[in-house]
Amino acid sequence: MSYFSDRSLGRMVPGKTAQRKPPKSAAAFDGLKREIMLGLLPAGAALTELELAAHFGCSQGTVREALLQLQEEGLVLRNGHRGTQVSQCTEAEAVEMFRVRQQIECNGIIRVMGARSTSLVSDLRGLLADMLEAAEAGDELELASHDRDFHRRILRDAELPALDPILHRCLIHNHRFKISRSSTPRDLVATACRHATIIDAIADGDVVAACSALNHHIATIVDLGPDVFPDATQ
Repeated sequence: MSYFSDRSLGRMVPGKTAQRKPPKSAAAFDGLKREIMLGLLPAGAALTELELAAHFGCSQGTVREALLQLQEEGLVLRNGHRGTQVSQCTEAEAVEMFRVRQQIECNGIIRVMGARSTSLVSDLRGLLADMLEAAEAGDELELASHDRDFHRRILRDAELPALDPILHRCLIHNHRFKISRSSTPRDLVATACRHATIIDAIADGDVVAACSALNHHIATIVDLGPDVFPDATQ
């Protein structure tokens, strides 16, 4: 049984013109990531290089490169002779990821507000515009990608580069968990607009408001947030 859909061979956002095809390793990575994030490739699904190479029309070496990238993001587990499987997405792990993320971001923004770059606010507004465009197109994964860029852009000004890959992994799993928990379509425009209060606080130079806005944002991403961060939602 194959888990793959035709959509994993590529994606076009409505309203966008066709672009040059990406390298095959990028196409395989993007396609597999999309299938995993949307739950179309379920946790525990076995991924064989031979099948994937045939599916994406590329070599097994190209597939191996994509799988190594997915392993770096924690979306697959490579177990030697046992092969590669889609990783689990449990609530226990999600809670710990939220806690790590909250620690990194809320401590980081204090450093950011002390010496933020002149381009930070304009960069964040640009990313919000990208989120809104993806939301209006109904592309939840594109919205999530811009969301990750938004939060990583803030952390960049904290000058803590070793924490960026940790935050990136937490953000990916937060989004995967959020999508997996959703039983009804979400208001994607409202999701994008939640970032506006963070931008406003940063633009005003208000450290307390920026910390509060970011803390509340993280605590209210999913319904279990208030139980994990009760002080942030009061």
